[in-house]
Amino acid sequence: MFDIGFSELLVIGIVALIVIGPQRLPGVARTVGHLLGRLQRYVADVKADINREIELEELRKMRDSMQKSASEMQSAVDTELAKTADELNKAAAGTPVTEAPPESAPPPESVKPPESVKAPEQKQA
Repeated sequence: MFDIGFSELLVIGIVALIVIGPQRLPGVARTVGHLLGRLQRYVADVKADINREIELEELRKMRDSMQKSASEMQSAVDTELAKTADELNKAAAGTPVTEAPPESAPPPESVKPPESVKAPEQKQA
């Protein structure tokens, strides 16, 4: 707090002893000690309050940036979703709707198993 060396404290003590007197000096020193303790606690409280305010401001800035990022992400997702929905609607409107084939119709050729996976032939008896 103050840059006071031992020699300065000694001079202050001698002057206080002469001015105040030896009988009242212990009581005055005790009172000064209590006042300095209160002052130090007050300064520590003010420092803690300032640090809390700084941290709170940093948290507010972080919250604002997170909210901004979230809203940007939401708008990007909404835009992409709308774009995809438009493409799907266009694709659905451009292709004719076909009816399901009857059950007696043969399956399409794309569903046939590959020739390398044929069932083994059975011997006729």
